[in-house]
Amino acid sequence: MNQETKVCQNCKQDFIIDSEDLNFYQKMQVPPPTFCPLCRLQRRWAFRNERGLYKRKCDFSGKEIFSMYAPDSPVKVYERDIWLSDKWDPMDFGMEIDWSRPFLAQFHELMLQVPFKSNNVIRGVNSDYANNATNPKNSYLIFNTTESEDSMYSNGIDFSRDCVNVSHVLKSETCHQSFWLTSCYRTHYSSQCVDSSDLWFCRDCQGCMSCFGSVNLRNKNYYFFNQPYSKEDYQQKVDEYKLHTREGMERATTEVNNFWKKFPNKNIQGVKNLNSTGSYVSNSRNVKDSFLIRESENCRYCQYVQDPSAKDCYDYSGWGGGAEMVCEAIASGSGIQNIKFCFLAQESSHDITYSMVCEGSENLFGCAGLRKKSYCILNKQYSKEEYLVLIEKIKRHMDEMPYVDKMGRIYKYGEFFPVEFSPWAYNETIAQEYIPLQKEEIEAMGFGWRDPDTKDYHPTLSAENIPNDIKVVEDSIINEVFECAHKGECNQGCTKAFRVIQNELQFYKKIGVPLPTLCPACRTMERLKMRLGIKLYDMQCMCGGENSKNKEYKNQVVHPHGPTACGEVFKTGYNPEKGDIVYCEKCYQQEVD
Repeated sequence: MNQETKVCQNCKQDFIIDSEDLNFYQKMQVPPPTFCPLCRLQRRWAFRNERGLYKRKCDFSGKEIFSMYAPDSPVKVYERDIWLSDKWDPMDFGMEIDWSRPFLAQFHELMLQVPFKSNNVIRGVNSDYANNATNPKNSYLIFNTTESEDSMYSNGIDFSRDCVNVSHVLKSETCHQSFWLTSCYRTHYSSQCVDSSDLWFCRDCQGCMSCFGSVNLRNKNYYFFNQPYSKEDYQQKVDEYKLHTREGMERATTEVNNFWKKFPNKNIQGVKNLNSTGSYVSNSRNVKDSFLIRESENCRYCQYVQDPSAKDCYDYSGWGGGAEMVCEAIASGSGIQNIKFCFLAQESSHDITYSMVCEGSENLFGCAGLRKKSYCILNKQYSKEEYLVLIEKIKRHMDEMPYVDKMGRIYKYGEFFPVEFSPWAYNETIAQEYIPLQKEEIEAMGFGWRDPDTKDYHPTLSAENIPNDIKVVEDSIINEVFECAHKGECNQGCTKAFRVIQNELQFYKKIGVPLPTLCPACRTMERLKMRLGIKLYDMQCMCGGENSKNKEYKNQVVHPHGPTACGEVFKTGYNPEKGDIVYCEKCYQQEVD
């Protein structure tokens, strides 16, 4: 097949659908999209509230509950245990197809009637304050997680335990304030590290133990700012920083960040990949233009597939867990197959199209809230023969009478849900996190805006008076209400005040770090500054032969291209305007120690 050039009906920019894309759409039996990849991502991410929890009433019992849906969300919400019970039947909301109206308009009416589950938590144990979580145990304020235990204030944490303030970690234990770790133990203030333990302030270290302030190391022990020391001398150097105090921690942070800038970065963040592009892609094959992906194959334009694995997926955001053949879906996973244009399709569901919040089901089209159902349209039961005939008729009807949103964008069969169907305002979702917009811009694009709730918190301890040294902190500190140092002025979802709970305090004492001065929301956003953005840039390798092209870094060995500059070009998440040193994978591998 030849490639096609289209004009995005949202941003009006040209975008290319190449032959590989066309083969995928033919395999999935869907037409090519009319939105460009970035606009598809933005629209899909507007259906993902990752870390927000609200107090609201259960629409079944009237009980006050915590939910990922705000009290003024347009959808009805049932407490999780009620939603999963037989106290109600989603089939009671079944609708006849009205051929005189757009099908998506009918689905929208259905989704506003069928109750949503308060939180997307599967088999949680003592983890009431969690969301988008599978099998969390004894965890608090954790999000986007699978099999986490005894962890707090984290997101993207999978098969890990005893971790606090981490993002996007896998198979790790007792880690703090770190990002993109795999199989690490006692690793703190670090990023992109693998199979390592007892690291402080390290970047892209693999197979290392007891290293501080180091970067691009392989299988090293007792390295301090990339220099080897004896065990005793190493510990003495670390002790000089007094990391149990805030001053020592700030000193280390400043010096480490300045040191890291002098070393090359690999163009793609991840390990053991074949024919893959993107940022934070690991152990994957033929994964293109994707972000935060682990152990996947034949995927493109995918993000947050961190629970291994996914195969043959396009425009898929959030989850994994053995997902196959997914086209335009979000917050869906765990054994799913042949899922198209869905939100919250999960737990071994397959052959589902244009549906929301469905579990363990198959052969659904335009359904909401169904569990263990088959051959349903708009929550109405059909025979297999009737169903197969009707869905082909619906697809033709969607092309002949498409849904048109309030901005005039057209939704024929093959486009994800209009953003106005989202149960959240744009600024409640991760779309705002990655593509931040002002209120006026959001409303001009036809997205929703929600003013932040007024917090009636009265701090008992000002940010300036939070104890500086963890060694002098008494257990009674858990009774205090801390003032966040950002004081609500940071545009990071600041809650202005927060508490330190007992388990959290014990963790800080165990690893020997000072108390936080930022609320959990601000801590998360500050930590995620380690993370690159979603955009990929065309770049040429910055290896100039003997040095980096900006002369900041001197190569340690002679590269195959000799004293001349490397001519390799690639895609990378590093913005060329920010001045980071970025090498192609071949040149980078020459320099890792």
